[in-house]
Amino acid sequence: MMRGGLEDTICAIATPAGEGGIGIVRLSGSRALQVASGLVKLRSGRPLHSLQTHVLHLGDVVLSPSLHCPELTGARGSLPASDLLDEALIVYMKAPRSFTGEDVVEIQSHGGGLVLSLVCRACVAAGARLAEPGEFTKRAFLNGRLDLSQAEAVLDTIRAKSAVSLTVAQRQLRGDLAREIETARAALLGLLAHLEAGIDFVEEDIAFLRTQELARTMGEVALLVQRLRATAREGRLLREGARVVIVGRPNVGKSSLLNRLLREDRAIVTPVPGTTRDVIEESVDLEGVRAHLLDTAGIRHTEDAVEMEGIRRSRSARGNADLQVVVVDGSVPLSEDDRELIEHAMNGKHVIVMNKADLPQAVSVTALPSGAVGVAISAKTGAGIAELRAAIRAQLIGAGAETSDGVMIMNVRHQTALDRAAEALGQAAGSVAAGMAAELVAVDIRAAADALGEITGAITTDEILERIFSEFCIGK
Repeated sequence: MMRGGLEDTICAIATPAGEGGIGIVRLSGSRALQVASGLVKLRSGRPLHSLQTHVLHLGDVVLSPSLHCPELTGARGSLPASDLLDEALIVYMKAPRSFTGEDVVEIQSHGGGLVLSLVCRACVAAGARLAEPGEFTKRAFLNGRLDLSQAEAVLDTIRAKSAVSLTVAQRQLRGDLAREIETARAALLGLLAHLEAGIDFVEEDIAFLRTQELARTMGEVALLVQRLRATAREGRLLREGARVVIVGRPNVGKSSLLNRLLREDRAIVTPVPGTTRDVIEESVDLEGVRAHLLDTAGIRHTEDAVEMEGIRRSRSARGNADLQVVVVDGSVPLSEDDRELIEHAMNGKHVIVMNKADLPQAVSVTALPSGAVGVAISAKTGAGIAELRAAIRAQLIGAGAETSDGVMIMNVRHQTALDRAAEALGQAAGSVAAGMAAELVAVDIRAAADALGEITGAITTDEILERIFSEFCIGK
C-alpha cells in the first residue's frame, strides 16, 4: 500500500541509476514550489513562485543550513563553504498542465548518483516525502489526466524492446484503446438504461427497446470484443518477446544459424555431432519484433547421458515455443528424423530452413509438405538470412501491424476483462433468444459493461490499482 495521500508533496529521482550528463529530481504536489524554494536559488535572483510556467530557468542547488537533516550535515562538511551543491535547470509546470495534473517542479542537475541523492534528500528535509513506485503515474490517473489503460501504456512505453511494441504502446497511450472500450461500454449502458426503464414501467406495458435492436447492439459490441481478444496473442509477443526455438538433427547448422542471426559468435560450432548440449538463449530484434532465440541440442538417438539431458531440454523448449525454426541439411536427402521434426513443427507457427544452400542441393523447399513455410539459406555465407528474418516475423505477427489503425491488446489484465465481457454478452444473447425476463438480461449486460470499465478504470478497486502501479519504477 502507498503511504500518505494526494495531499502530500512527493519527490523522486526520475532518471535511471548510474552516471549521466543530466539527472532529474521530480517534485509533485501542492507544496512543490515551496519545497523547491528551500534548496534552489535562481541566477536571476527571482523567487521561484514568480516563475513562468513550462520554461527552463538556470539556478543553483544549495544545501541551506536551515534544512535540518543529518545526511546533509555530513555531506556539507566536504563541500565548499558556500554550500553550493550543483548548478541546475529548473522547470515549473503549473497544475493542471503537468503529467500528474498537480504542480510539478523538475530539478535538472548533473547526473551523478551522489548529486541526485543529496538533492532528493534535501527535498525530503524541506517537506516532501519520497514517492512510492508508480506514484506519479497513479496521481495522473486519480487526477483524471490518464485513464487506467493509458497509465499502463506508460509502463509499456518504458519497457518497449522493439519498434512495433513501442508503436502499439504509444497508440494505447494516446487513448486509442480507451476510445474503443468506452464506445462499447456506452452502448451497453444505453441498453441497460432502456431495459431498466422497461422493468420500472412493466405494468404500463410500455416497450422502451425492441428485441431486434437489443440483439443487434449486443452483437455489435460482441464483435468488437472478439476482435480485440483476437489480437491478444500478437500483443503478448510484442510486450514480452517471442520464444523462437531452433531445432534439428546434429550438425545441420543450428548453432551457425544462431550466430548468423545474432551477428556474433555466441554458440560453439564444430564438426563434432552433439557439440551443443544445453539450450542457449539470446535475444534479437527481427524487423521490429523482439525474439528470444533458443539454440538447442541436436535431436537424435544417443546413449550419452549428458547429451540425452540436452535432448530432453530441446524437446521441452520446443513444446513451450511460440515458433519453431526447423533446420535441415539441404545437401542431403531428408531423413526420418527430419520429417518427424517438420511434421511436429507444422502443428503450430513454424519456418523450415533448408540450410547449406552453398553446397549442391539434394532437396529443395518445394519438396516440403503442403502448408509448410520454407526458406533456403546458407548460414555459412549469409545467403537467404534476410528472407528468413522476414519469414519469422511474418509468422509471429501479421504484416503491417505497426501501420494498422487498429488497436492491439498487450496486457493480460485487459485480456481477462475482455474474456469476462464476452462470456457475459454470450449469456445475455442466450437469454434474449430464449425470451427470458428483462431483469436477467440486464444482469449480464451490467456484468459485461463493468468488465469493460475495468480496462479504463471506470470500474476499479484499490487492490487492482496497487498491483498495477507497484510494477512501475520509483520516479514514474
